[in-house]
Amino acid sequence: MKKNAILFGLVTILLPAIAGGVLSLILSNFISLSPLKISKPSGAPSPSVTEKINTVPFNPPQPQEAPPDIRDAVMLGYNILMETQKYAPQFVGNKMNCKNCHFEAGRTKKGVSLVGVGAAYPKYTERHRYSVNLVMRTNDCFERSMNGRPLPSDSKEMNAIITYLHWISKGLPIYAEIPWLGLKFIESTHRSNPAKGKEVYGQKCAACHGINGQGTVIGPPLWGKDSFNDGASMARVEYLAVFAREFMPQGNPNLTDEEALDVAAFATHQPRPYFVPKGR
Repeated sequence: MKKNAILFGLVTILLPAIAGGVLSLILSNFISLSPLKISKPSGAPSPSVTEKINTVPFNPPQPQEAPPDIRDAVMLGYNILMETQKYAPQFVGNKMNCKNCHFEAGRTKKGVSLVGVGAAYPKYTERHRYSVNLVMRTNDCFERSMNGRPLPSDSKEMNAIITYLHWISKGLPIYAEIPWLGLKFIESTHRSNPAKGKEVYGQKCAACHGINGQGTVIGPPLWGKDSFNDGASMARVEYLAVFAREFMPQGNPNLTDEEALDVAAFATHQPRPYFVPKGR
């Protein structure tokens, strides 16, 4: 009697265990309880810095959108670039304004853009043969393109310009290769011809810049005492040529490579002020 009771107890205990093991074995064929492993797709390398910057939209913030604590400085910097004759006359020696090269105060790619320079400087330059900061680069423009004198580094005007340049560079990675900055020289075997350039000037440039290159109400002077001096980048054929091809006539650029090289050769051979360093 006791043996039967013990046997019955063992069967009662072991039978559920055996049934559970069999059931687990069956279900394991359908359900995996191991952690899910996600493998990285092959053949998909991480984007380079250049690839990343090429995906960044060209969308500089408006000057008036600057935070309250820097808005006055940003707005002054913007105004100086747009109306240099009015907002920084003591530093200008001709009838040029910064916007003559940097259309819309540098906020467009339809002119020499300044969007991103706040992230690109300090930068090595061939002119100085060492690294220069934005203050030095800005004064290069005032001494050469504006035929004026350098702004003191601690002046209200210089602070405003630098603050503005940093603001419109907001969000761009520091020292990245920003594709829209700078001018890419024309690659051509054409030998520039000033005589042909004079013809091009009369046909496509004189209406805005004047028959004698002295400027009009809609275009700055391209030579003479009121234009940029011979130390400015635009006084070099290669710079003026690519500027003319890319952006001139303003709003409807239509010069060929040859026309741009010819008209640049003509304009840069005209008289203009000599560059005389003013000291800093």
